[in-house]
Amino acid sequence: MDTARRNDGAMYECLLFDMDDTLYPLSTGLNLACRKNIQDYMLEHLHMEESQVPKMCLDLYKEYGTTMAGLKALDYEFDNDDFHAYVHGRLPYDKLKPDLVLRNLLLSMPQRKIIFTNADQTHAVEVLKRLGLEECFEGIICFETLNPPKQVNNESDSRILCKPSVEAIEAAIRIADVDPKKTIFFDDSARNIASGKVAGLHTVIVGCSDLVPGADYALRSIHNIKEALPELWEAEECDGHQVIKSPAVETMVQA
Repeated sequence: MDTARRNDGAMYECLLFDMDDTLYPLSTGLNLACRKNIQDYMLEHLHMEESQVPKMCLDLYKEYGTTMAGLKALDYEFDNDDFHAYVHGRLPYDKLKPDLVLRNLLLSMPQRKIIFTNADQTHAVEVLKRLGLEECFEGIICFETLNPPKQVNNESDSRILCKPSVEAIEAAIRIADVDPKKTIFFDDSARNIASGKVAGLHTVIVGCSDLVPGADYALRSIHNIKEALPELWEAEECDGHQVIKSPAVETMVQA
């Protein structure tokens, strides 16, 4: 079995899923295409020195969670929607195909299921549509959820709230209105997993077979979820309580 797990007898009521490189494999190449688009944006719109862009892009990602958050922290001025439209609008979405196996797995789970991504709403909706998973989640917590437009008369705060910030994860917990002790967080990023554990969530690292710091479970693929966590299906009648499946609706979880 390519999983590692811990059984603490908890009954789970909600599942928080990262999206990119979690619901579909890294091998699709969208990650690399997205990075190239970010670098092209830095060159074309922020007029940075070409030789410095690749390293700066990676360094900002490591320090701030996303390159975009790092650029804002360094006081680069640009429109958030324009940035997302440029970076995501050019992605090869045709590489994503409907995943009926994952769809059936998700629909068979009795728990609430919510997407939690650093990406913008438009990208999240497009990815779920391409994967055929739109009806599997009751909502999406995304960039706009954690970073609503500032009030016109307020001082502008350029800081972007995003994973792996513990503050961002705690905000998602409040927005989703869940008990972290009864919630499982799925993500492909080791640092997001570590922050999720600090925030009190049960955690699953996706995309590798070995546990990382803070992870309770490890999945080589999201398709191994039933093998690793059979209790998600058994939880319908746990300790004499019935967990009622929430109907999947196309709504956005907003602050």
